[in-house]
Amino acid sequence: MTVDPVWFVALSAVLFAIGAAGVLVRRNALVVLLSIEIMLNAGNLALVGFSRVHGAHDGQVFAITVMAIAASEVVVGLGIVVALSHMRRELDTDELAELHG
Repeated sequence: MTVDPVWFVALSAVLFAIGAAGVLVRRNALVVLLSIEIMLNAGNLALVGFSRVHGAHDGQVFAITVMAIAASEVVVGLGIVVALSHMRRELDTDELAELHG
């Protein structure tokens, strides 16, 4: 039983839209990071779906690379959030638009 690639693309588009809405609507920095992760996973799903259709493994290798980059992004993002939480009580992304060094 094979799954039609349209379903991969449709699910990927829905996940990407949910992630984009989370980035645009939420003010909490952790929710914004989680929404970015959802968007990256939507891209990974599309890559794996297209590579499965074409019978090549290039998309799967690229998806693993994107996962490694996403993991490093989470580490850096959480480090920034923890450092800022030690200085302030509330992490509002609107107030963090201009970081003062």
